[in-house]
Amino acid sequence: MNPVCKLLKINYPIIQGGMGNISNAQLATAVSEAGGLGTIGCGTMSPDEVEKIIVDTKRNTDKPFAVNIAINVTPYLDELIQLVIKHKVPVITLSAGNPAPYIPLLHEHNKTVIAVIASVKHAEKAEQAGADMLVAEGFEAAGINSGLELTTFTLIPQIAKHVGIPVLAAGGIGDGNGLAAALMLGASGVQIGTRFIATKEAPFHNDYKKRLVEAEDTATVVIGRPVGRVRRILKNPYAAKLLSLEKEGLTLDQYGRLTSETQHVLGALKGDMENGFINSGQVAGLISHIPTVKELLDHMVKEAQEQLSKSADLLN
Repeated sequence: MNPVCKLLKINYPIIQGGMGNISNAQLATAVSEAGGLGTIGCGTMSPDEVEKIIVDTKRNTDKPFAVNIAINVTPYLDELIQLVIKHKVPVITLSAGNPAPYIPLLHEHNKTVIAVIASVKHAEKAEQAGADMLVAEGFEAAGINSGLELTTFTLIPQIAKHVGIPVLAAGGIGDGNGLAAALMLGASGVQIGTRFIATKEAPFHNDYKKRLVEAEDTATVVIGRPVGRVRRILKNPYAAKLLSLEKEGLTLDQYGRLTSETQHVLGALKGDMENGFINSGQVAGLISHIPTVKELLDHMVKEAQEQLSKSADLLN
């Protein structure tokens, strides 16, 4: 049995990436109900806001789901740790910081801990700290990035070679071919984010979904390099404004205000492309339609199986 499916008690080795302040129970529920692992991203939301989403998710599904806590992003770290313990959330993903101080407490309460990393060094440290599983995220991924600019294709085999726990590949994956490729590179499954935005259950603005469906291969842009805060977003008028300001000498404080979760909500939920940005990975160029989550996952697995079989025939 696939080690990811066995450990997480899910049908497909596919998990949803954390989506920060635009997280919602509707999409997380749909992913878990379809056989994957739905995820609630805490972002900078208050514990009360996160708790409401957790409660709604538990009400809508009895399947496992996860909560993602971005360690160096949330101002409510300790409260969120206690919150997931209180609600007996089975799986916790820890990103954007050192997971080591929090793993023992989470293990005491029978949580499966997934650490999100972007280098071999961080993967080895997370394994030594007791992480049960890793998400290795390549530079193709949406949103806040490590800035190391290692691609998924090169990152996964290196990490799989150096650790003994299951690895999930993230960044640039949105179909069955990507799932098959990740497995061939040494991963045991995948984490996807952008592709879940363009699904029927995802309660995001139609303009967001429309732009993803219409996106070409060069539709994303990286911002934040001059201030050391790298993020990949979809091109829109607000993204063009940010790039222009970077050329003029944008400060870190200014960048922080202009790329806050408020601006993300404006773009993703309100459809305000003049005053808000929308996260997107490079996989946007592969998105051509808006299926249900179940249709997406079923097709991904079938396509991966067909691709793996075809690849085996090519070597004979």
